[in-house]
Amino acid sequence: MNQAIEDSQKVPRTRFAQAIVAVGTEHLIGMIELNIRSHTDRSGEIGYIVHPDAWGQGVATAAARRMLKFGFEELQLHRIYATCDPRNSGSSKVLTKISMTYEGRLRDALLIKDGWRDSLMFSMLEHEWTVAR
Repeated sequence: MNQAIEDSQKVPRTRFAQAIVAVGTEHLIGMIELNIRSHTDRSGEIGYIVHPDAWGQGVATAAARRMLKFGFEELQLHRIYATCDPRNSGSSKVLTKISMTYEGRLRDALLIKDGWRDSLMFSMLEHEWTVAR
């Protein structure tokens, strides 16, 4: 949380992190963020995490849609992408539900404590956002 607050003060700002709270409460159930990867190329990456108690309730889908809207309409990005663990079928369903296009599998893209992990790549372009919304 402290890092997200610190990052919000940087100029130019490259990280936009938001808490996800349960409807009708102030209980923190997750986080979503958009990171600008290139100002020149107008590209960004979204990522999210949701507490398992809230899985399957559309929380990540709704938050991801809002972050796409922010990225395309407020930040004027051209391309937004997201990656996920191939074993995380819930996350790949979220990215499909928000109309992101599956681009492929990145082999050994991430080194985690158990070794190298592949990542599935999804993206949306600004003209696709206009159609999807």
